[in-house]
Amino acid sequence: MTTSCPQANHPAPAAHTAPWTTSAGRPERVSVTVYAPDPVLYVGIVHQLRQRPEIEFVEAGAADSAQVSLITVDTVDDETSALLNRLRHNSATRTGLVVGTFESGDALQRAIDNGVAAVLRRAEADQDRLLRLVLAIANGEGMLPGDLLAKLLTHVGSMQRSSPLDPRAASLSTLAPRETEMLRLVAEGLDTGEIARKTSYSERTVKNVLHEVITRLQLRNRAHAVGYALRNGLI
Repeated sequence: MTTSCPQANHPAPAAHTAPWTTSAGRPERVSVTVYAPDPVLYVGIVHQLRQRPEIEFVEAGAADSAQVSLITVDTVDDETSALLNRLRHNSATRTGLVVGTFESGDALQRAIDNGVAAVLRRAEADQDRLLRLVLAIANGEGMLPGDLLAKLLTHVGSMQRSSPLDPRAASLSTLAPRETEMLRLVAEGLDTGEIARKTSYSERTVKNVLHEVITRLQLRNRAHAVGYALRNGLI
């Protein structure tokens, strides 16, 4: 089995798919490409996911059309950042990160700014958590462990004290109350269903509201929206 590495210009075959269920109850499949600089990391992730009865591998040539790109690394170094930057320009895929550690809040912020929608610590990457991560990403949601959210908040706070606000921040100040509330709930780690129950809106409404915010502010995903709003002191 070939390892797909961030260092490579063209990823080697590392793709596979995991099924999920639509709101209509029909089973669908989510195509997933796994990238890892270390064959051991690659094999470990693939071994966990392919045990699911729903998983099927995708041909190497289809990697660029995968719905989810799952990157597994020890830390987010320059090479990983370069891969993230390349992937974020591919509108067909959303990116998740399985990481050993973030050496700084800046590395976490950089990952989010480069399009990472969800993060899972490698030490916690068992089969169920990996599948939940993939399905959350495919559903347009995000995941961020609580301690990493705290690190992001601390980093954002220091950035606010040392840097002027983004000029687009004025656009966020005009958010409707429900938009602000939903964005805060995303920052607290709630998924679409949990936000819907807490706000008494339908899941479709929650998705539409968050999509409108992300589109209006020209952001990439929910995690990027949260990072942007936190960085500008708006939630």
